[in-house]
Amino acid sequence: MAGDVRKHLEWGLAQQFFRVGANIPTMTDEIDIPTEPRAAVDALAVHLTATADRPVPPVTNRWIGEAEAVARDAASDDLDTQTRQKRVRQVATLLESADETGDVVADRHIEAAIECCQVILANE
Repeated sequence: MAGDVRKHLEWGLAQQFFRVGANIPTMTDEIDIPTEPRAAVDALAVHLTATADRPVPPVTNRWIGEAEAVARDAASDDLDTQTRQKRVRQVATLLESADETGDVVADRHIEAAIECCQVILANE
């Protein structure tokens, strides 16, 4: 079931995040950040995973890659709330350490991931 939710979330993010024109995906301005903490955890992992195919400098990519791994762990179904919150705080700290990527799409995904962290951590 969690896999189905993630697929739906990934599809929904792709639909609202990109607009296809002349076969070139372009950013749209609007990204809906989930207001429910569990949905925000899933969205956090999806946004960070989306940066993997973007042209990001290696040093910055290391921070984002580590944040992505921790976010995927936070999105796993077998974590208690306290552990999930700890993982999300780790993601937020890692993202604070990352420089801008120089890629508009990757930067917007990172901004969205930070907003997801804020939703999750606001409910501590």
